[in-house]
Amino acid sequence: MLFIGDRAQHGMAEFKIAVADPADGQTYQHEVDGQDANRFLGREIGEEVDGGAVGLDGYSIKLTGGSDETGRPMREDVPGAQIRERLLEGGVGFNPSRDGERERITVRGRQVSEETAQVNATIVDSDDNVRVALGLEEPEPDADEEADADNDEESGDAEDTEDAEDAEEDAEDAEDADADDDTADADSDEDAEDA
Repeated sequence: MLFIGDRAQHGMAEFKIAVADPADGQTYQHEVDGQDANRFLGREIGEEVDGGAVGLDGYSIKLTGGSDETGRPMREDVPGAQIRERLLEGGVGFNPSRDGERERITVRGRQVSEETAQVNATIVDSDDNVRVALGLEEPEPDADEEADADNDEESGDAEDTEDAEDAEEDAEDAEDADADDDTADADSDEDAEDA
């Protein structure tokens, strides 16, 4: 971290964002760095961030947790971004195997920092267009677009029918011309015999 004047300037942060979509239960992973990563620095668990950093323009994502490079989990009840030892009875970072079990665990605070390796988030107000926004699916055409496509198909079918009719007429004209040529040849052969 660089200090310029009285403001702290963060270096080039880089981490993974695991975005959960509550609508379909899927989780999408994104690696962010530079300006996109800086949007998350200093934010805390429970805050909302613009989803544009992970390719979800128009959506908001809510930070739900994370971990550092060694796997220490971020806990919402620990302020700041530093490492702390906590005597835990359960929750993030400790899963007791029997009732009343407690253990001293090293955890990270709830604030995203340059030491963060992964941030967990969930999409706020999720809908069916999340996969489209991420580029995993093609958008479904609107009703107007479908009507236009149907009209194009119908006009295309009409054009195809007209083209087919024109081709048939051309073929008939060619046959008539061949027949006329054959008749003219026969007439000229008869005239030659008469002569």
